[in-house]
This record gives sequence, C-alpha cells and structure tokens, in this order.
Amino acid sequence: MNILLLGSGGREHAFAWKIAQSTLCEKLFIAPGNPGTAACGTNVNIGINDFEAQEKFCLENTISLIVVGPEEPLVNGVYDYFTHKYQDGKISVIGPSKVAAQLEGSKSFAKEFMMRHHIPTAAYREFNASNLEEGIQYLATQQPPIVLKADGLAAGKGVIISQTVEEAQAELRDMIANARFGAASAKVVVEQFLSGIEFSVFVLTDGSNYKILPEAKDYKRIGEGDTGLNTGGMGAVSPVHFVDENLLQKVDKTIIKPTIEGLKTENIVYKGFVYFGLILVNNEPFVIEYNCRMGDPETEVVFPRLKTDLVSLLQAVATNNLHQENIEIDERSAATVIMASGGYPGEYSKGKKIDLPQESSSIIFHAGTKENAQELVTNGGRVLAVTSLGNNLKEAVHTSLSTIQNIKFEGMYHRKDIGWEF
Repeated sequence: MNILLLGSGGREHAFAWKIAQSTLCEKLFIAPGNPGTAACGTNVNIGINDFEAQEKFCLENTISLIVVGPEEPLVNGVYDYFTHKYQDGKISVIGPSKVAAQLEGSKSFAKEFMMRHHIPTAAYREFNASNLEEGIQYLATQQPPIVLKADGLAAGKGVIISQTVEEAQAELRDMIANARFGAASAKVVVEQFLSGIEFSVFVLTDGSNYKILPEAKDYKRIGEGDTGLNTGGMGAVSPVHFVDENLLQKVDKTIIKPTIEGLKTENIVYKGFVYFGLILVNNEPFVIEYNCRMGDPETEVVFPRLKTDLVSLLQAVATNNLHQENIEIDERSAATVIMASGGYPGEYSKGKKIDLPQESSSIIFHAGTKENAQELVTNGGRVLAVTSLGNNLKEAVHTSLSTIQNIKFEGMYHRKDIGWEF
C-alpha cells in the first residue's frame, strides 16, 4: 500500500523510519517531512492542516492510509474530513475523530471524561472570564504548589506550576484576562498538584481493541538534574525501570481499559494512538494528561523497541482487526538524547551548519533541520534526537553520548544525564 505521513519532526522521522522497514509499504510520502524523512520516503510540500491538498495528493498517488503525527490536524478534524468523504475505507486515517481529539485539545473535556468514567486524576476546577474573580478567591483556599493549565493547545507551554497563592492568582489573571496563551487560555483548569514520578504509556486502538506499546519516560527540563525551564523534551528512555508487570496491570485496569471502554460507550470514534501521561503517587497511577498521538521524543525510543511490523498494526486498526495482532518487543533498552539549539527553549538562532558522522551505531532522527544550498542546517529548538539501543540503559545512554561527540553545529546543547535517576 501507499502511505501518507503527516508531520515534520523527530516523531515523524521515527514513524517514517519504522514504516519504511515494512514489506507492506510500497511507497511512503511525508508531508512536509524533513531531511531525515527524505531518506525513508518522498517528502511533499503540503501543510499538515491543508486537507484538500492532502486529498488531491492521495487520489493522484493511490494513497490508502494516512498516518497523522502531530496533534493539530487531529484536533482540526482530519479524521472526520476523510472518513466522511470515503466511507468505503478507500482512504483510512490513523488518528482519532475531532471529538475524540479533545482529550488533548481541551483539558476541561479530558477532565470531565475522566470524572465520568472514574479514571484516577488530580482534583480540579475550571475558570474563564465570566468567573475569573471566583477563581482568584478559590486559589486563596488552595495549598501551593498549584497547577494551572490552559484548556486548549498551547504547543506544550500552557502549564504553569505556581509556588505561592499570589503567583497563582497573578498567573490566572494573566492567562484569562490578558490571553497569555491566546485562545488556548480563554478557559483555565486549576488542578491539584500531585507529587510523584512521571512516566508514559502508549496504546494503539481500533476503537474496540487495544494493544499496549513499550512504556517510556521523558525529561522535560532544559537543565541537568531536571532543573530550569520546561521544554518539549530533552530525552527519553524505555523501558522504565520502576514500571513492572504489576504496575502495568494496574494502569491497564484502572486507566487504559476504562478510557477505551468510555470512548466506546459514548460513541466517540477513536482509531489511533493514545498517550497516557501518568504520575505514580504512593504506588498508585494517576493521569496527568492524555495526548491523542504518540509523544516526542518518546516515539524515538518506543519504535526502535517495537519488533512487530508497524504497518501491519496500522492496517489492523483501519480494518478493526487489531485483536488479531501480536506485539513483540525488543528486550533491550533504548535511550534518546536531544541535541538542541543554544538558547532553547528561549530565543535561538537557526541556519547553523550541521556536521553528521558518516557512520554511527546510533539512529539519528531529525527534529529541526532543513537543507539550505545542499547543506544540512538547524531549523528548530530541538534539532536532532540521537537514539541508541543497549543491553541496559547505561549502555544505551553511553552510546548516544558517544555518537554526539561526532556531531557538530554552532551553539549545540544536550543534557548529559538522561536516565540519571536509574
């Protein structure tokens, strides 16, 4: 079959890398892709939200499967656009419906869903312009730290953890009255702070059946020892050493199964990946957030450990036959270290020449790169995701860090302590 993959980051390079290995994939196209994905298929200059251009391209190139990487087209209804027009399944989309994508697109929607289905999550209240002053008064009754989340998509920057009541009150006013995150913070969810250790579990579902993929843990802070500003993720590891079979069974029973069954009960169409951002509090898992797609940089450690043909799994999702598939996992450890532009997550320069090694024992996924006059240059805050497999986590991390010694671009920065707590 011919496949169209939407997206242009490190996650999409990992998707392209894995899809290209399948004998079921005849031609792979990536829209818009990056220089890394160009080695796996053919990049096409089509925007991720330009559904009409995508449709035209699919018809001209006999595309039967669209795989969606980022959240924005899902929240904007790419699944609904194609499913409504091609009810015969001529063009299938791997991703949730527009309503289902609100699990990520609206924190309020996700919270209400979890409450309805008794899925463990932090207690919360929500506020907007009409009850802002009530929110200010409510915060005065809370014990810091206090979590404030912009309801809508804010490119991973819409979460604030305030250490004092006064700070939380100022942030709430700034988010709502001053539209700090634009329309995304027109509504704000104020949430109980949970103290524990975070990890992520990934599920692929056809709406009725589901398969659990390898778990992962990412590292959000820019500084070593998990200090400094939040980023989109400075690295990831899989497996997660404290996630044993007993914990996974608990996650499955109390979180995954109620989520999939809840969607089905409410007739909310979901055919794709579910990302469960979890926190372990006193050995009990709670949901911090849902994402309606795979994570980044977690995909870069999950897919290298997936031995099963990914396209076979995606086909099974499209045809509601996922129950017939088996997941086979590589027992080795995977570690990804992100190479970022100097200044990230603040202001940073682009267009810096990148020198890559001719050969490497790591997989170098492109996250923010482009070709400029036949030179590979930086084009984002997170530039490369260097992934390695090893017999244990220490070995995998060491291999990635060794590979990084042979990569050069001006101002490059990476954390040297990914996996430090293990």
